[in-house]
Amino acid sequence: MKKVVRVVFTLGGIIALAGMAYWFSRPTLPVPVGACTPPPSGPGWINLLDPAHRDGWRNITDDKDIFALEGEQLHIFGHTVYPLRYVGYETERFGDFELHLEVKVTPGANSGIFLRAQPNDPVYRGFEVQVLEDHGDAPHKNGSGALYDVVTPMYNMALPAGEWNSYDITVVGGEVIVFMNGWRVVHADLDQMTLPLGKFTTPFATLPRDGLLLLQDHGGEVWYRNIWIKKRKA
Repeated sequence: MKKVVRVVFTLGGIIALAGMAYWFSRPTLPVPVGACTPPPSGPGWINLLDPAHRDGWRNITDDKDIFALEGEQLHIFGHTVYPLRYVGYETERFGDFELHLEVKVTPGANSGIFLRAQPNDPVYRGFEVQVLEDHGDAPHKNGSGALYDVVTPMYNMALPAGEWNSYDITVVGGEVIVFMNGWRVVHADLDQMTLPLGKFTTPFATLPRDGLLLLQDHGGEVWYRNIWIKKRKA
């Protein structure tokens, strides 16, 4: 009986080692590669960084100097991590819209695009499309393009640090569609999320249907440009 057990264990070990050898030696599988898409044009599109709108951006968290408008770019310095701070477009609240923006990150940078956010509680009374320096990583629920901690993107389309990435986001009613660098990575229905998900205690289906557009300062230096928005009807 003991000999049989030893044989089974040995065979199991051989199978396990063979499996490990396969995974470590297999060739790298191809993944999609996108490119930063150009800003939109046409009726209804508003450039939130043009002279008529650029003064609407504020640090909504406190009085600390966390960003600067440099030409046609919004530069978040990333000097601090906690408390998390937010650069928000305070002039107008947005409900249903299309949004195009482009972002460039530095190594290790972390930021986020907060939509329909409430200034007194951006994290839990709004939702975030993640911005992260994670080029080459497998997609996950906290990675680039994710609805943070809730919806994993189909692909991680992040380009290397120092390159511009485009986000094209449509929010209408409960529907959220995210394109990153030309690829659709998320298509979600918030109305189906009637129970708390991820770290959030509030179901996404019950979140406010309008709010501010915020860009997060999470301790990493980032630049945003070509922030264009177009209001939609549900």
